[in-house]
Amino acid sequence: MPNWFSFFFEEIHKREIRELIKKVLLDYRSGVVFPPKKDVLRAFRLCEIDKLKAVVVGQDPYHEKGQADGLAFSSQSNKLPKSLQNIFKEYTSDLNYPYPKSGDLSKWAEQGVLLINSVLTVKEGQALSCNYKEYEVLFKDIICFISENSPGCVFLLWGKKAQRIEPLIDKTKHRVIVSNHPSPLSAYRGFFNSHPFSKANEELINIDREKIDWQLD
Repeated sequence: MPNWFSFFFEEIHKREIRELIKKVLLDYRSGVVFPPKKDVLRAFRLCEIDKLKAVVVGQDPYHEKGQADGLAFSSQSNKLPKSLQNIFKEYTSDLNYPYPKSGDLSKWAEQGVLLINSVLTVKEGQALSCNYKEYEVLFKDIICFISENSPGCVFLLWGKKAQRIEPLIDKTKHRVIVSNHPSPLSAYRGFFNSHPFSKANEELINIDREKIDWQLD
């Protein structure tokens, strides 16, 4: 079965992806970029395609020092980013679990939740500073690869930008759950009370996949 290694091996033969690699390496040489270079592909290391159960799509990494860890929305910082705070508010409301002590979402990733940003890097203090057109090529290829090769998963598309990928998803074997983004600007307009975690498990059962244990603590 195809895996992430075979996917990226094929991708680096594309002109756009080689150009993207050059730009990203130059960014790391020229200044402070998040996440740490070793964590840029961390989401894929923790979540192989054949184990995939859910895909959560973010925009770009947190741009403040010590926050981005290579998983979308996850954070190692003691000060939780606002979007993650809102995710945890909905998590406690939806599942009746206690508010997590840490922003580390690696437990989800290890269970088959791909936490992926559409742009994998960001310059310190500058949101969307690495929003290169080549990232669009890579991200589209990632979603198409998942749609074709995953045995069946649930896509959680939070916000209009994430929802642009919906036409790429094969809905005969995958499920899609949409809502507003958890950012402070939009969480009260359709993210809160959307019950994404319990709905994801319901949809997984519907496609004969095991539920996710969302509890972090």
